[in-house]
Amino acid sequence: MNKAVEFDQYEVGYDIPASVGMDQKDIQTPCLVLDLDALERNIKKMGDWAKAHNMRHRVHGKMHKSVDVALLQEKLGGACGVCCQKVSEAEVFARGGIKDVLVSNQVRQPEKIDRLARIPKLGARAICCVDDVTNVADLSQAAERHGTEIECLVEIDCGAGRCGVTTTSAVVEIAKAIDAAKGLKFAGLQAYQGAMQHLDDYEERRAKIDIAVAMVKDAVDTLKTEGLDCDIVGGGGTGSYYFEGTSGVYNELQCGSYAFMDADYGRILDKEGKRIDQGEWENALFLLTSVMSHAKAEKAIVDAGLKAQSVDSGLPKIYGRDDVEYVKCSDEHGVVADPDQVLSINEKLWLVPGHCDPTCNVHDWYVGVRAGKVETLWPVSARGKAY
Repeated sequence: MNKAVEFDQYEVGYDIPASVGMDQKDIQTPCLVLDLDALERNIKKMGDWAKAHNMRHRVHGKMHKSVDVALLQEKLGGACGVCCQKVSEAEVFARGGIKDVLVSNQVRQPEKIDRLARIPKLGARAICCVDDVTNVADLSQAAERHGTEIECLVEIDCGAGRCGVTTTSAVVEIAKAIDAAKGLKFAGLQAYQGAMQHLDDYEERRAKIDIAVAMVKDAVDTLKTEGLDCDIVGGGGTGSYYFEGTSGVYNELQCGSYAFMDADYGRILDKEGKRIDQGEWENALFLLTSVMSHAKAEKAIVDAGLKAQSVDSGLPKIYGRDDVEYVKCSDEHGVVADPDQVLSINEKLWLVPGHCDPTCNVHDWYVGVRAGKVETLWPVSARGKAY
């Protein structure tokens, strides 16, 4: 279920947390709420920046896992397609109408490679990353078997310390193998520096990206001498896109969290030393929660606990309030410090999640609101697609 969902068969409180036209005060909690105005402004802003700097923007679909959001990013932000991390995510986006899909990860299991090779039959360009020359033959055989083409990016480890090769000679070896393989096409380079995205200091992030840019430039130049051009030189995230986008080396951005913004990204600083959620980007994603108990005078208990969010990057922040603070959570309960006893039963709080990606993955729906009313419901289309 991706697009054009028929809601007649759903009942509020059983299958969906809200209905179109409902006052936002009546939304069932805990659930994910999107401020549609803020979301649209974020999407347009990034799209305009990319266009002004002659960059393509391949939005990171693993952040929102939503066909509807990805289509909005194409419509309003001029996105060229999506990147995601798993073949199952890629299948959802392709079936949902996204025509250009990159699995910005290695695909090694035979069953997954076979599914990847079938994605072009869904009408989408299929791209994946490679960091081991022995992967090439398996990808080639699957593409040949299905009569399709898989495009491949050689992944460079430019500082994240996860996947990817670290030398230009290894890049060239793999690129040549891809170029020579039947059913495959060498499409360029994947060079995402993920380890520095959440460094608070702007200049610290710049220094890390300078190293990455030098590595990528050397690879691009060397490949050119070998007769291999890069259609895609991809990377760049919400914390660094302005570096890659003005490097003269990268031509494709892969930003994701900018659209929703979370508490962890929000605290990093821009060039002027200002938090990026206080000017550069707006909070558009919220975890709506309700007070369910105030039996203890100094604290309120809300219904959004661990099962409604991820706290790997810290606890959520309560949006728009400094008189109360979310301080602790267990499976089903969140503890909110309320020293002045200002909160009442059923009062709703708008939480900014610590980390949007894994938080979105535990919900079925986005409730889109505008001017205090529910305007739309979107399924989290690729929820649980981790294989």
